[in-house]
Amino acid sequence: MAFDVDGLLHLWTSPLPPPGEAEAAFRTFYTDPVRVNGTLFTASDLVARAAAMQATFEDPEREVLDLVETGDKVALAFRMRGKQVGPLATSAGQLPPTGRLLDLRIIDILTITDGRISNVWMTADELGALNALGAVTLIQPT
Repeated sequence: MAFDVDGLLHLWTSPLPPPGEAEAAFRTFYTDPVRVNGTLFTASDLVARAAAMQATFEDPEREVLDLVETGDKVALAFRMRGKQVGPLATSAGQLPPTGRLLDLRIIDILTITDGRISNVWMTADELGALNALGAVTLIQPT
């Protein structure tokens, strides 16, 4: 199986087509609905999340760090970075725009069913990114 990782990342970081076309584009990669970290998301939900992510970054860059494909699983480690011009929802709360370089390292474990993503387990190094932006302060051991 040769999963189109570049096409998938392009979908999340490039300008979205009009709403009906955007949902169709997401359905080429994802089942509708798709389970993400245990929660079901429709194609429309994914479009809204992609729009929010795109509003966060100015001139987003993406870099695949590692990719493993086996059977019906794809493990993808990548980074997404760009100038943070919009808010970013994080586990620690909403980070307002900083105007600084935001660099997120992300790992996705994808389950592929009939050529499309049916389940996603995703985690991002939000703490590292927030620390680099000065949004949190890590306590150093004494």
